[in-house]
Amino acid sequence: MRNHRVPTLAALLVPVALGAVVALAPGPALSAPAAHAAGLSRAAAGPTGAVAGPTGVADAGAPVTARGPGPVERLYGSENRTFPTTRREVALTFNAAWDEAGLADVLRTLDRNGAPATFFPTGRFAERHPDAVRAMARRHGVGSHSHTHPHFSRLTRTEVEEEVTAADRALRAAGAVPLPFFRFPYGETTPQTIAHVNSLGLADIEWTTDTKGYLGTPGGMTVQQAVKRVADVLRPGAIIQMHIGSADGSGEVLDAEALPQIIDLVRARGYEVVDLRGLTGEAVAPDQAQPVGRTSAP
Repeated sequence: MRNHRVPTLAALLVPVALGAVVALAPGPALSAPAAHAAGLSRAAAGPTGAVAGPTGVADAGAPVTARGPGPVERLYGSENRTFPTTRREVALTFNAAWDEAGLADVLRTLDRNGAPATFFPTGRFAERHPDAVRAMARRHGVGSHSHTHPHFSRLTRTEVEEEVTAADRALRAAGAVPLPFFRFPYGETTPQTIAHVNSLGLADIEWTTDTKGYLGTPGGMTVQQAVKRVADVLRPGAIIQMHIGSADGSGEVLDAEALPQIIDLVRARGYEVVDLRGLTGEAVAPDQAQPVGRTSAP
């Protein structure tokens, strides 16, 4: 299942300049998931679509303004392994579920090169390393990678909801304002799990390629092999997945070592590294972002 219903949103995907600050961080903070607001709007409408007045009773005489889906909602129903654009643009993303090894190097490299990234920590990572999550959020977007990194295909609907909402709480407790983006553990998606995550106000954001740097040298990977995996898939809208931390606790993080070369490669081929926060369509103060929650009946 690859990008099976993604409309063109190139006009909404705009590079976000590092240094445009609002409240929490030098990067722009984002609104609550568009679906959440849309769900509230629907709940306030009467059965005929009339808008409810202050008492909650529908006012049949009030004008009804038709609203289409917001920019995030337009990503719903899809396993998004690329982002929609025709321009020579790519996005850098990092998962975080183990330790925080390599994070300082990654952040320094991004800052030195003026390159944005999106981080997808788990809730458990946020609980163990809140300072690391705050460091990510100072200049970059933070999405959710679940709470405990389970196989979602084995979970009940209730367990899926618990994973998503627990991760959201943990990220907020660590000081981040999560984007309305979710990345499934292991990249395992089904139409059903995507629909459920969408109902909680989140769009699924996967990846075009994984550098496999997380395997480390014991797993047969090298920095040059990680860079080559990016070179082999470069195309407009490519999403590169990398990892913070070392799964074996050794402290080796090949993705942190490969990142300078990856950025140089991308730019040498005429591509721009863009910020996935542009997919939300707007930036508002972080205190306006609401926790995720069900937006449609189970």
